[in-house]
Amino acid sequence: MPARSKAPKPTAHPTALTAILARISSVRDSLGNTAQRIADFIVAQPEQVVYMSVSEVAERCSASEGSVVGFCKAIGANGFQALKISLAQEIVRPVHMIHEDLEPDDDVATVARKVFQSNVQTLHDTSSTLEPATLKRAVRILKKAKRIEIYGIGSAATIAADAHYRMLRIGMNVKVETDSHVQAISAALTGPGVAVLTISHSGSTHETVTATRLAKEAGAQTICITNFGKSPIRAYSDVTLVTMARETRFRTEAMTSRLAQLAIIDVLIACLALTDYDNAVTTIRHTSDILSLKRY
Repeated sequence: MPARSKAPKPTAHPTALTAILARISSVRDSLGNTAQRIADFIVAQPEQVVYMSVSEVAERCSASEGSVVGFCKAIGANGFQALKISLAQEIVRPVHMIHEDLEPDDDVATVARKVFQSNVQTLHDTSSTLEPATLKRAVRILKKAKRIEIYGIGSAATIAADAHYRMLRIGMNVKVETDSHVQAISAALTGPGVAVLTISHSGSTHETVTATRLAKEAGAQTICITNFGKSPIRAYSDVTLVTMARETRFRTEAMTSRLAQLAIIDVLIACLALTDYDNAVTTIRHTSDILSLKRY
């Protein structure tokens, strides 16, 4: 009998993006008119898009095929096929906890449920968007830096202060600046060997964008924690760690972004501590002993 030919191995699909519809919603307002039409169509008709060709989507959106492919790349997909794979997975496994907006007649129990579910979903979406390679690069920059400076304005100032406190606890040479004038002066005086961590949900706050730009121009390496989407600060960021915090009518960026930013800070601190575990444990124990003097 003739030898049976081996069946060809199936070609593996590229890894699908997660939270694809959330990505589209987050970046939509920063896109041009054509890309917005494409975004609106995909969000409104994801089940149809899965079975459509790039030409069909382009025709339905009065756009070119190149515009559709360009839109896919703008949201992090390698191409239209990768977008369809991600949409198919998201449709099969729909998001269980939707970001619900608050209504004037909501009672306390309803408000609590919506807020907690929204926060859980923000953490889930942010976790699925973070890339391990990007996190590793950020940790490497922070670990090698002779000094770390952290910048934040407004609601990000409290996150910057928390990051400063947490890094001090593991023995890092770090300072935080939340005054815009001091930020600008300090950033201009950084230079090689300094790492700057900027926290800005919008990535468009003039003060923090300016400070990050000045630091980069001075030779510092820059890391930014910001929400998914296009923003001016990305042009001056060597490493960008993205959150996926969605705004609703009552829950503005100051509310929805904080948990995601704090979670990323927690990841960075944990990874930094693990790079020098014994020293981190010793420093934490020592600082804990010092802080015990503050308690009765």
